[in-house]
Amino acid sequence: MTMEMKDSGSVVLTAYHPHSPARIPGMEQSFVQDVPPSHSPGSRKSFSRCRRINRMLSNESVPPAFSRSNSQASMDSTSMEDFWCEVESIKESREDGSEEAMLLEFKPADEGELEAEWLQDVGLSTLISGAEEEDGQALLSTLTRTQAAAVQKRYNTYTQTLRKKNKHTVRDVRDIFGTSDSSPTFEAVPVSPVSSNGIQLPGQKPVWKSVSSKSCLDCGTDKGSPSITEELSYDVSFSESITVLPKTQEWPKNQRFKKEDSALPKFIVRKSRFGLTEVGDLSPEDMKKIRYLSLIELTAFYDALGVELKRNRVERVRGRENGLFGVPLTVLLENDQKKFPGIKVPLIFQKLLLKLEETGLETEGILRVPGSASRVKNLHQELEAKFYEDTFDWDQVRNNDAAGLLKMFIRELPSPLFTVEYLPAFITLVEKISKIKLQLQALHLLIMLMPEANRDTAKAFLQFLKKVVANEGKNKMNLWNVSMIVAPNLFIYKGKRANQQEMQAAATTAHIVRLLIRYQDILWTVPSFLISQVRKMNEAAMNNSKRQLMFDKGVRKLLRRKTMERERPERPESDIPEGVIRVYAPLHSKVSMAIQLNSQTKAKDILARFHCENSHGASQNVRGQIQSLHEIGGNIGQHCLDPDAFMLDVYRANPQAEWVIKPKAS
Repeated sequence: MTMEMKDSGSVVLTAYHPHSPARIPGMEQSFVQDVPPSHSPGSRKSFSRCRRINRMLSNESVPPAFSRSNSQASMDSTSMEDFWCEVESIKESREDGSEEAMLLEFKPADEGELEAEWLQDVGLSTLISGAEEEDGQALLSTLTRTQAAAVQKRYNTYTQTLRKKNKHTVRDVRDIFGTSDSSPTFEAVPVSPVSSNGIQLPGQKPVWKSVSSKSCLDCGTDKGSPSITEELSYDVSFSESITVLPKTQEWPKNQRFKKEDSALPKFIVRKSRFGLTEVGDLSPEDMKKIRYLSLIELTAFYDALGVELKRNRVERVRGRENGLFGVPLTVLLENDQKKFPGIKVPLIFQKLLLKLEETGLETEGILRVPGSASRVKNLHQELEAKFYEDTFDWDQVRNNDAAGLLKMFIRELPSPLFTVEYLPAFITLVEKISKIKLQLQALHLLIMLMPEANRDTAKAFLQFLKKVVANEGKNKMNLWNVSMIVAPNLFIYKGKRANQQEMQAAATTAHIVRLLIRYQDILWTVPSFLISQVRKMNEAAMNNSKRQLMFDKGVRKLLRRKTMERERPERPESDIPEGVIRVYAPLHSKVSMAIQLNSQTKAKDILARFHCENSHGASQNVRGQIQSLHEIGGNIGQHCLDPDAFMLDVYRANPQAEWVIKPKAS
């Protein structure tokens, strides 16, 4: 259920939360602060409203007044000023009619419906229908202990609800998991590291690649207070790595955020012999399985932490079918791809980012200082009329106006960029999970859950924000400033109402954006344990298909005939040396080559060899393209390999694969 709060000036702040998050004692003190005079341009009306908003958050229902001494332990008293001024700017743009209002209605959930939807969303609709589908069986066969417990828990709730309602007979959970006790267990057990290909390789030491926050983003860390360095491992599922929390454990009562960049740790990511895999490196079919597994793993992760994973249930809103603003990302991409096949980010969004990157990165207060409301409104209308005709004059657009259009585009999406269903999960990961490492792991899984169009657009946006922060010396926009400005545009949205506690989530949402910007290089890397499970799923599906063929009479007759033929003496064939692969390069003059692998051969070595062999005969077009080695077929759909991947390990993990050199999908 959504909540509403109005001030004396009839201001309505909206957010997507259908529930009221549990108040964490002490945390509100970090959010409730008097807004000092703004240093950025703004009307007297805006300033007074900013103060009214802050006073509403400082009413009697909130813990004792904010003290300066406490602020030094969390954030200084000016740290949230930009957030509330941005909220006020958003409200004013809606009040003057420059943005269309679109309300999302949240659906109440009947008992058992949430569990049924969850089972469908993770690809286990077979448990609801009772059908013996191969895909569902393959998925269940790959689950870890904690993941299986998460599925078991939801299925138990679903079946108990059906029995109460006296509906059709349901399958017993013991028939699915083969257990004598249907009650899930959550005690942690030691888990051996598994490679990204689902194969245990004893005696091999992992290769370490430092993906520190410095290499991801230079945020001007205070040299006097060096960040803590922590290790992140993708080899074992996040939920399996958690030590069970005592049932009586309480979350910290004074959890606060430090706005200094040095408060964020640096992370070292373990790079196995299979290398790292980015989101775009896998086929759409395998990414669909990654999404199934990510939701199961996220649920298991929250279960292990004793945190409820809440999701919104919203009536679908179609949005506009044409135009630029207020159009679903998928519709925009469908229209753009007619002109530019393969495009992954809407053209209008790319153009706005390009304009700002070319001329606005050094503009002081970019994103924070608003453009002219009347100019932005006129530019909005002109873009709608002229953009697809290629007659729009981008030189007339001032940098602050372009930033206003960019934020307007994000706000006017019919469904938020980070999806309405999982916005409560984003808030929960900060409000209920205290360690940044665990927050980052939950955030990582939420990114894997996003629809492709949302994830690609979010990636482009965060890459731009990274460039803004990198120019802090000239534009005066540090990581925390940018996070405060962006957060209201992403998390305060066109739902019906917002209550006081949701307003107090200001610092929470700003912290989420800060994590997204700072660790984006990590977040868009697919965890290797999920790739391992996808390989196992594909192998299980292939084995199920083979077993099914054995029941066909015609196949059995054919196998008997082949068996008799094999018993006859045959001419011996020459043995193929162990570790030899044939690599195909259809765009090169030399289209294939047999290569003997050894323990040190990397993907980039094979690419270098082909480049050397074809340096004279290759076309100019091929020379200008970045070529990558792809693993295709076998237990993976398609996998663009990390140049540092050790090929003998990949070959042994998937000996049935084909190896093709071609351009990497952009």
